Formats: sequence, structure tokens, C-alpha cells
Amino acid sequence: MAPKWRELADRLAAQIKSGEIPPGKQLPHIREQVERGEGSKATVHAAYKALEAEGLVTSSRGHGTVVRQQVPLKRLGIARYDKAKWRDSDEVAFIADRVASGRAYRRNEQTQTVSLVEALPAVAAAHGLPEGANVYARARLVKEGEQPTHTLTSYYRPEHVEGTRIVDPTPGPAGRGGGFRVLYDAGYEIDHMKEHLFARAASPEEARLLQLSPGEWVVELHRTTYTASGVVVEFAIGVHAASRFAWEYDFKVPDSTKDTEG
Repeated sequence: MAPKWRELADRLAAQIKSGEIPPGKQLPHIREQVERGEGSKATVHAAYKALEAEGLVTSSRGHGTVVRQQVPLKRLGIARYDKAKWRDSDEVAFIADRVASGRAYRRNEQTQTVSLVEALPAVAAAHGLPEGANVYARARLVKEGEQPTHTLTSYYRPEHVEGTRIVDPTPGPAGRGGGFRVLYDAGYEIDHMKEHLFARAASPEEARLLQLSPGEWVVELHRTTYTASGVVVEFAIGVHAASRFAWEYDFKVPDSTKDTEG
């Protein structure tokens, strides 16, 4: 006979997998389950920890135990930056990810702050500036429903963005087409970019902001965006909840021999 905590975990797992308890739903507090006769505090706690270990829920201080999205968001590679999306329509990159994932989105799922700050070493190096030079930092927290998925902070030279919507702190994307469209309208059409990704443990502040379970990792992204002439117009640092994304790339395979023939 299975222990009582296992019986409770299995019953809740079945309800989660059937959709009876949907993604984003917070499970009752342990005290409430005890009052319902589901067992002792230790029993309910053990059941919740089992669900967390099985990847069905996340648990964080202040947010309780929440049912996890079972299918991670697609985080597109090259396709998310298609100029037809941001130049010719109002679709910004995070919305392209939602569309590709078949998921709904609301524009208020992105919040932001904009400030003039001293450039960090990585930011200064990317822009070719001395450390401590002033740059604009546009920091966003992106959510799916009520659950945060990632943060993204873009850093810009003041001469590229002053007087544009990029430095407007109004919540949501920077107008139609987002930041890339703003740069395009200002005469800085993006041409190519470089992305650097690595996984690491989350800091306590990141775990709080992204509502991560203890020990859950993040994927850090560094993105450098260039014009055709090689001018860096954006350097961005993103911190993504590792379990909430599946990274997808589709690209043409290079053939360097063609560049050297003849």
C-alpha cells in the first residue's frame, strides 16, 4: 500500500495531467489541505515536493505551489527577428514566440522601466564605449498570464535613441513593431546579430522575480544587434527561466567553399 503522501501526489498529478487543474492554477495552501482531511502538514508537504520533482508544479516563496505549463514556450532563433514581423506589422519578438507556440498573448504581459545608467563592462565593450559611460537601459519583465518567463534589458547609446519611444517608460512594447521598428524609423535598420547563451544557477533576486523553484536554473542570453555597416545599436541581456522555454533554430547551412571558388 502506497504511503498517504504518494496517494495524494498521484491524485493531484492525474488532475493536472487531465487539465482539471490547469496551468497557472495555484494549489491550495498546505494548511487548507490539512483542514480538508488530506493528511498531516508533513504528508501534504511531501506530496507537493513530489509533484515539484516530477516537473508538474513550481513552488516559490510568496507565490505558493503553481501548476507548471507542460509544453514550454518555443523561443525562436532567426525567425523571431523576421523584418516582416516588426517592420511591416506590429508583431514584436516575444509575440512571435507566442504565435509559434500556439499560445495567447496580451500586450500588458510586458512591463518595463527605462533609465540612464552607467554602462557595465560587458555593455561598454559591446558598444565600444569606456566603462561608466552613460547608456539607456530598457528593462522588461515578460509574463505568460501571471507567470514570469524572462527578463530582458536592452542597452542603447543615447545618441541613437534620445527623443524616440524607446526611452518612453510607458508599459508595453515601444509602440508598433517594438524597439527594432523604432531604430528603423530613426535610420538604424538592423542587419545582423550575435547571440551568446549559457546556463547557470539563478540568483536569489532572479528566483524571486521569475518565481522559480529552489535550485531551478536560468539561461542567460547576450544579444548584440548590428546595422549593415557594423554599428552596434543594441546590446541586450536576457535571463530566461530554463524550464519554461524550448530554444528552436532554423537556418541555412553555410558553404564556405562557394565563397572561395573562382
